Amino acid sequence: MANLEEIFKAQEKYYDTGNQIKGDTGRYGMVASAIKEATHAGNQMLDQGGNAFDALIAVQLSLAVVEGMNTGIGAGGFIVCHEEEKNETKVINAHSRAPAELEPECFVYDNGEVIPFDKRSTHGSSVGVPGIMKGLKHLHENYATLPLETLIEPAIELAESDFRVNSLWERTLDLFDHRLGEEARKKFMPDGKPLREGDTIVQPELAKTLKIIRDEGFDSVYEGEIADAIVGAVQEQGGVMTRQDLINYHVKIEEPLWSRYRGYDIATPAPPSGGGIAVAQQLKILENLDISQYDPHSPEKYHLLAQTMQLALADKNTHIGDADFHELPMDGLMDEEYIKERIQLISEENNARTYEAGDPWKYQPGRDGTIETDRYAGNEGMETTHFTAVDQWGNVASCTSSIERIYGSGIMVPGYGFIMNNDLTDFEAEPGQVNEPNGHKYPTSSKCPTILFHEGKPFFTLGSPGAQTIVASVAQTIINIIDYNMSLDEAIRDPRIYVTRDLETQWEDGLKKEVLESLKKLGYSFDQSFREQTADTRLGDVQAIMIDQTSGHKLYGAADSPRPGGAEGL
Repeated sequence: MANLEEIFKAQEKYYDTGNQIKGDTGRYGMVASAIKEATHAGNQMLDQGGNAFDALIAVQLSLAVVEGMNTGIGAGGFIVCHEEEKNETKVINAHSRAPAELEPECFVYDNGEVIPFDKRSTHGSSVGVPGIMKGLKHLHENYATLPLETLIEPAIELAESDFRVNSLWERTLDLFDHRLGEEARKKFMPDGKPLREGDTIVQPELAKTLKIIRDEGFDSVYEGEIADAIVGAVQEQGGVMTRQDLINYHVKIEEPLWSRYRGYDIATPAPPSGGGIAVAQQLKILENLDISQYDPHSPEKYHLLAQTMQLALADKNTHIGDADFHELPMDGLMDEEYIKERIQLISEENNARTYEAGDPWKYQPGRDGTIETDRYAGNEGMETTHFTAVDQWGNVASCTSSIERIYGSGIMVPGYGFIMNNDLTDFEAEPGQVNEPNGHKYPTSSKCPTILFHEGKPFFTLGSPGAQTIVASVAQTIINIIDYNMSLDEAIRDPRIYVTRDLETQWEDGLKKEVLESLKKLGYSFDQSFREQTADTRLGDVQAIMIDQTSGHKLYGAADSPRPGGAEGL
């Protein structure tokens, strides 16, 4: 385990070599995102005197243009904000919410059979009321300093000019063009052919939408012509969203879920995000087992990661939902005695095995211990985007936003140039569980924008896309920093694994052959088929910034390799 001084020394030593691939350093600000044009838009705001919250708004608006297959105006998300002057950390819950008329049986046929995922996720009933623009509104009114017209200008310029299609666009179209509705095909497959890397695209309809937002504010998405167009597009595809659903949407300003690992405090979103509690629980188990005793690239380390990951995800998928609809065992899940009970399940024979959810209600008064078996949330969307910003005043903003699946529901709003989410397929399809569909309800998410603190001061922020693999990416990056004292760039690039309930193992290139063979002998299943469902060979796409306040507020930024983004310092 490294102390804070050692962690900062590791950054300085590594970054001084200039070996970082997509990293940067700065003293007055830092932005990291999955697309370089969006990163630059955020950095422009810092350069104009804006703060981290201004930068985050500019990044999200620009990503709506350059990463519209993963996020945008029709998205939902969570934003973790630390305001240094007030020493206050809050979560903006801008997650997509179900329309009022959504029924628990919306994803099953009359005979009770579950509608196949590809069919239900491209139907209007999969579309949640999008929250991210209301999230940006709250951020702008309460945290930002620059006018909206300044923050949105880079996005408008990107939409109106020739944007060069990058490798991410090409890969996602190759894999998921079947998800595109008729209107979306006009944009992404002009003349019936998918856009290729190096092609250029101009997006006048999206530019028009952004100009309406510039002139009328973020509420224009929820009232007026854009709202009418959203409702029309969703209802045409069988959805039940109404104008009133859009008008009634409000973000929630919440306290973070606080946890602790090796003396560092960690702030993440609370439910309906299940990512934060899963990361917190896995780290608490690992703290008791001291993962740092193993070499960072040993089979023993990866086996321990796999077991603790399964324990945490089994609990997350069984017990976490919308707290407005269900009592949740949050205290029980983190109770010391419950953690010890979960640790006892870890295989002493050193074999791979599957894990069921535990019964945290025994450690939390208020309900009996009756639980239902989890179903492992297998259809949670694989693609999202994460971005983060830090400024010279010590403010930190970290956001994960998404339209759920790549290209979301495939429903593009005609005349306005953006795709609607399919966030409601994050509900369990069959009613009867904590995460069942219902009107006005949030589906459970794994989004996990994260800020780590030392003695009350933020020093590290990170997050990742990737559905349930978000938990793996965030936890393993934190471990690489705190337990193995890697540089930020190394911690992100170090090979990660993710293990499903049936022991199918997803892994990244770079994992040693002898480690793979050792894990296979333990019973883990390694199959290349998971790579057919994602646009790259990495798990997630971590974006991160470290703040060294012991050396005059030096900032270190790093970005993962799958997408054409990076960190940019000021």
